[in-house]
Amino acid sequence: DRFGIVEGLMTTVHSITATQKTVDGPSMKDWRGGRAASFNIIPSSTGAAKAVGKVLPALNGKLTGMAFRVPTVDVSVVDLTVRLEKKATYEDIKAAIKAESETNLKGILGYVEEDLVSTDFVGDKRSSIFDAKAGIA
Repeated sequence: DRFGIVEGLMTTVHSITATQKTVDGPSMKDWRGGRAASFNIIPSSTGAAKAVGKVLPALNGKLTGMAFRVPTVDVSVVDLTVRLEKKATYEDIKAAIKAESETNLKGILGYVEEDLVSTDFVGDKRSSIFDAKAGIA
């Protein structure tokens, strides 16, 4: 809300799911979907960008997206690249997200500045965690 989003690209990086193949085999969806999940990074389509527009109507039609399935057992990542309506530095964005994580979205949105990796987030009860060290502007 503070900066406004004109448009953006949302790339999701997902762990292996139960529907993926353990070894190469046929897939009803597409060729890539039939490849062995534990040995490949598999590009895929995603409905995540459209889903965001349904949950946050102000973003409806402003995001597009793609996905990658990766050989990890848990935790996903979203890489969001946006063009903002209002000028902001990365420091401005981090401060706004940190403030929300400590107030209105406490327990839902996390904020970290430590050097963490995916397994450090397994079991975390929050819906989303902003990794301040992983972003750029």
